[in-house]
Amino acid sequence: MRSFSDLPRGEYPRPQLVREEWLCLNGPWAFGEDPGGNGEALGIPQRGRLDGEIVVPFAPESRLSGIGRRDFMPCVWYSRKFSVPARWKGRRLRLHFGAVDYEATVWLNGRRVGFHRGGYTPFACEITDAVRRGANLLVVRAADDNRTGLQACGKQSLEYHSVGCRYTRVTGIWQSVWIEPVGRSFIRSLRMVGDPAGGKLHLTATIDGTGSGLTLAAEARAGRKVVGRASADAAGGGAHCTIELDHVRRWEPDDPFLYDLRLTLTDDSGQVDSVESYFGLRTIEWSGPAILLNGRPVFQRLVLDQGYYPRGLYTAPRDADLKRDIVLSQRLGFNGARLHQKVFEPRFLYWADRLGYLVWGEFADWGMDRRNGEAVRRMAAEWTDVVGRDFNHPSIVGWCPLNEAYGWDDREMLRDVYRLTKSLDPTRPVIDASGYDHYETDVYDSHNYEQDPRKFAALFKAFAAGGEPYRNDAALGEYAGQPYFVSEYGGTGWDPSAAAGASDGARRQSWGYGQGPASTAEFLSRYRRLTTALLKHPRMCGLCYTQLYDVEQEINGLLTYDRKMKFDPEQIAAINSRPAAIERGAG
Repeated sequence: MRSFSDLPRGEYPRPQLVREEWLCLNGPWAFGEDPGGNGEALGIPQRGRLDGEIVVPFAPESRLSGIGRRDFMPCVWYSRKFSVPARWKGRRLRLHFGAVDYEATVWLNGRRVGFHRGGYTPFACEITDAVRRGANLLVVRAADDNRTGLQACGKQSLEYHSVGCRYTRVTGIWQSVWIEPVGRSFIRSLRMVGDPAGGKLHLTATIDGTGSGLTLAAEARAGRKVVGRASADAAGGGAHCTIELDHVRRWEPDDPFLYDLRLTLTDDSGQVDSVESYFGLRTIEWSGPAILLNGRPVFQRLVLDQGYYPRGLYTAPRDADLKRDIVLSQRLGFNGARLHQKVFEPRFLYWADRLGYLVWGEFADWGMDRRNGEAVRRMAAEWTDVVGRDFNHPSIVGWCPLNEAYGWDDREMLRDVYRLTKSLDPTRPVIDASGYDHYETDVYDSHNYEQDPRKFAALFKAFAAGGEPYRNDAALGEYAGQPYFVSEYGGTGWDPSAAAGASDGARRQSWGYGQGPASTAEFLSRYRRLTTALLKHPRMCGLCYTQLYDVEQEINGLLTYDRKMKFDPEQIAAINSRPAAIERGAG
């Protein structure tokens, strides 16, 4: 497969559905703002004349985009020209966008070819009939106003400046754009469910297009060895088959083994499509105090990850930066992360799969007005796409559609979001809303930023003795014996530059939770005592520390924003790696 290494983020963007031939459209595009929303009347879709330039896939607020403008941009335009390789003649062409925040309209050669709503999910446009020989003009409009209450925007600030735990906004294209040729029929999507006990993989493929005698063939490999084959007729827009595996090796955090998978679609005339993918075999179960991975309790030592980068904001400068964040986290003794208030790109999940990193998939629900039915409808539609996109990643061990949903007026709507998630994926546990409200949930969690280790431990003492757990608000749902963990704690601010004599203004701008420690030694003592209180608790299935790295003014990371260690990583890892009570069979 060709890599466009000369372009920004030129690696293939969709690692679980890879095609050999593709054309990366990242790089310089023409760019312009349209505060009045008059671009169509001005003929931009037909002419594509824009005064500025931007580097795709970086948002205009980022430095890597070449613009770095931080004000609200309710409407922006992009345009560029491209040519299709002559060898693609006679094939269907698909134009892909990894993500565009928030509403995207796409024109090709003056013809509207697509529309998509949602800032975190991919979409594709059929451009076969709109493509011309030679140069083609591609134009994209992105409308984005996170002050309406209709759109989810995660941690993007609703004010001009970043403030508190909200950061710089992201507008428009922030993931890769590419074109690929497919056959008259092609594999649109995959859903894979592993059965390690039975030595099987159940595979369902969605097929686009029609043909006579369509057949899907699947081949699984362990390294270079073929360990299973299966085939099925593709009818009614899909195909289902079960691959019996000669070799069974489970995916584990300390042995993240992945099988390779090749899928071929043929009709009466021969092959019409082929894709490469991969899968991992593992089980997740939840009952009583523990979450079981492959039948054994694995204490989830998680860290909060916001998915922000100093120069790229939502977009990692390089693919290697996605991998680096996981490696740094593991070096600190964490075995996973809450991917917080952002839907991370598939390449991050690919590295989590390869490195054995446990993650909770979360939606970026902040910013939407939870009392507005249209906003919730949009959220549910986009969340459905998120779960579908990421279902096959073995690293994902649970879902969390909402964060801190306290004060939700309609409790049944909260239950509906939980039930929707369960219907989309019955194989993983679902937290209805992290912290606070819990009305129907597989896992019960709480958030607690108490900084005094004695007071912190005392809050969970009754639960250890068989009583009720700590709840953020006792009126917001009863505990029913589910696995329990503290999914946000710590958040202790520590700014090495302030400790080294930063200005008073810099100290006032930055913040963490509670009273900051006076020294590195005090920080490490507090971190050890807070974390140990959770590790040794007999009814705690995990923890999640806030947070992995600083983000802008929020300086409660274990790393700086530019990913430098604030503390000796061996000391943090020694604390995090202590055996947990639940792993020793306590409780």
